[in-house]
Amino acid sequence: MARRSTLYTPGDESEMMRKSLTTDADAVVFDLEDAVAPSAKEYARETTAEVLSETRSEKEVGVRINTFDTGGATDVRAIAGGETDPDMIVLPMVESVEETVQLGAVLESVGSDALVTAIVETARGLVNAPSIAASDHVDVLGLGAEDLAAQLGATRTAKGDEILHARQQVVAAAASGDIPSLDTVFTDIGDRDGLREDAERAVQFGFDGKIAIHPSQIGPINEAFTPQPERIEWAQKVLEAEREATDSGKGVFEVDGQMIDPPLIAQAERIADLAEAADELSRRETRGGGRT
Repeated sequence: MARRSTLYTPGDESEMMRKSLTTDADAVVFDLEDAVAPSAKEYARETTAEVLSETRSEKEVGVRINTFDTGGATDVRAIAGGETDPDMIVLPMVESVEETVQLGAVLESVGSDALVTAIVETARGLVNAPSIAASDHVDVLGLGAEDLAAQLGATRTAKGDEILHARQQVVAAAASGDIPSLDTVFTDIGDRDGLREDAERAVQFGFDGKIAIHPSQIGPINEAFTPQPERIEWAQKVLEAEREATDSGKGVFEVDGQMIDPPLIAQAERIADLAEAADELSRRETRGGGRT
């Protein structure tokens, strides 16, 4: 499933969670981790389970649990399996394959079919990103740059030079595991131009989507991850020319004066897939699929 924008919402705010389902976000995540105070964890589990049980949405709906040493297994048992089963579980601060195996075992024990998004947000997790992405229990690999920068002692900037390597590493690791990659948050909610530039940069890196922390961020993110008409037209020309070349037995062909080789064909296929997915998501929102 395409996931250009993923909106995170506090798991102890029932009305905010319900409202998030009516936004244009491709996916929503009810957050039991950073967005919830330690004293409110149990209430958040109960509230999230309640909202999940009443949700009838075409959106992908997930839950970010706590790490296993801070209640993650308890989170899973409270919200996964049965009629409350979310579409995905987001596991934060992942540093090793073993953590994904542990989550897989807990999900199996409660009869959950939830997919798993593993978020890399520590130095150790970044080093181990390729093996984490290759885990049978991981379906999406994400980057959490705020915690990573804090651990490294790096200063976060709007341009993001300090996380350049981390972005490249996560995209490469996800590609090596043949799974989608999810870019980190842009924390300045009021800076729409900065968000737009950051999202466009994420597209250039090869990310498949980006995390949003406020509904106002959804539009710029969706726009950035939706191919522009001229790019779609180029991709269609390339793929049509490839079919014609294959039918005529030609190994080399050109489009608009440009020689086309396998990497460009792969790029055209990716653009066409993204355009098709974005079109389907738009039709879903028109049908009202984002509402409970």
